[in-house]
Amino acid sequence: MKKDILSGGIVLAVAGAYYLGARQILHSRLEDEVGADGLPLILAALLAALGVLLILRTLFASRQQAGTGTREYQAPYPRALGFLAIAVGYALIAPVVGYLVGIGLLIAAVAMYEGNIGPSWRLAVIALGGAIGFWLLFIKLLGVEQPTNMFF
Repeated sequence: MKKDILSGGIVLAVAGAYYLGARQILHSRLEDEVGADGLPLILAALLAALGVLLILRTLFASRQQAGTGTREYQAPYPRALGFLAIAVGYALIAPVVGYLVGIGLLIAAVAMYEGNIGPSWRLAVIALGGAIGFWLLFIKLLGVEQPTNMFF
């Protein structure tokens, strides 16, 4: 539990540093309503919220565990390395196949790695729906341009 509280504190510190860095972005008369620092400030706020949620979840779980005497689950390092390999794979294939296909493959890979679902039509629908949702969020709603790829 101490690790999660420490991790939450580190996430909060990173969010604070990211916020301070985002505040240094210069403004232009040509920018839109969001501004050049809009997305970085939103990301800093989301990161801070995640840090606070991690700390609160840990404190809430520690109160529940005190009564039951259960121990905290520790994920093994090979599992973390598997997630790192998936992320590296995404970073390598996204410039080739594009953001939409790349994020769909990432969602499918994580779901299969977690053991929640095997290759099936359900997985394809989930990956496609998630990819379209992220595409709508980042490209259409937030206006974050993704790099071009070899196909389109």
